[in-house]
Amino acid sequence: MNLSDSQTGDPVPRRVSAMEAVLGHLRSAIERGDYAVGDKLPSEAELCRRLEVSRPVLREALRALQTMGLTVSRTGKGTFVLSNGPDEDPTFGDYAASDLLEVRRHVEIPMTGYAATRRTSEDLDHLAHLLERMERETDTTAWVAMDTVFHLAVAQAAQNPVFRRVIEEIRDALARQSAFLNELGDRREQSNREHRAIVEALVDGSSHDAAEAMAHHLDRVETTLTAIVRPERTDAPPEGGHQA
Repeated sequence: MNLSDSQTGDPVPRRVSAMEAVLGHLRSAIERGDYAVGDKLPSEAELCRRLEVSRPVLREALRALQTMGLTVSRTGKGTFVLSNGPDEDPTFGDYAASDLLEVRRHVEIPMTGYAATRRTSEDLDHLAHLLERMERETDTTAWVAMDTVFHLAVAQAAQNPVFRRVIEEIRDALARQSAFLNELGDRREQSNREHRAIVEALVDGSSHDAAEAMAHHLDRVETTLTAIVRPERTDAPPEGGHQA
């Protein structure tokens, strides 16, 4: 942080990952019409060469483009442009984001309220241990796996097997969405704080505070997702890379 940041209180810009830079560059190229609907993107090898990034980084960006509804991958043929603008309701696994969030609001908010009065000491110990691990974890893949376990643990604390069954049914979609939001929205630290507020409300035994904490968590999920699919325009290429 430089002197002006510390004195004025202005937020320090978040460092953009290589994947985000590649995604932003390719997305802008598609939205500008450099690649028209139906066009095939250059091969992975060619894009890696042009953008000076590794294949794993490129593949993460291509997966994100597909999740956003901009492209489609055809086995053995390559990646093709599907739309010149992102789908504002991306799909995670078998479920659209809006459907997922609607169900989560109706299930997880009251579920967390019940958990506040029904949780056992074992439930609280498990959640506290899980939260500590998540707050230490720096690997996104490992964190995402624990994120879904966290929501299952809250369902378990509600002492109603139907709640847990519902969360298990959408578990894959939750993991896909969590990975998407963390890769593109830098949600991990914020989500950790929201999870801690949930656990603290459960410890206090307050149904109202627990439900409110989960509602806030889901509000932030929706806000971040909206910011990703409808961001401010930027046509900057990846740092150190070249135009595709």
